[in-house]
Amino acid sequence: MSTVSTGITIRAARAEDFPQWRALYQGYADFYEVEQTEEAAERVWSWVNDPGHEVNALVAEDGEGRLIGLAHYRPFARPLSATTGGFLDDLFVAPDSRGSGAADLLLGALREIAAERGWSVVRWITADDNHRARSKYDQLATRTMWVTYDMAPGA
Repeated sequence: MSTVSTGITIRAARAEDFPQWRALYQGYADFYEVEQTEEAAERVWSWVNDPGHEVNALVAEDGEGRLIGLAHYRPFARPLSATTGGFLDDLFVAPDSRGSGAADLLLGALREIAAERGWSVVRWITADDNHRARSKYDQLATRTMWVTYDMAPGA
């Protein structure tokens, strides 16, 4: 997809990426202090590798073929504007590769995908205390005033 002078390539995840992707995804879960079972990780990986599923994945690969970052994204309907947007569910760069430009490249590739697909926006959420990521996001996107809620299903 794209490579810059840093030697980092952004591309779609491939089936053989599972072991490296899994390590990155575990790092992401650990960062947010979310318990992640092997079953759950394998389910997400099956989504990524199913052309009929809405979830897609980009990976950042360094010059030695090591995966150093990931981004999971999907389309979402926007009824009020009668458009489709893109939602970035997960973005993670390995701690030892932060500052390498991988996050910029992953977000840039997602911006290109959004343009190619005619999406009206790329949207994501992050933790309020994720200051390093928010500093990057403030450079590349517009912070909204929307407040997010979660409601448990059932009674």
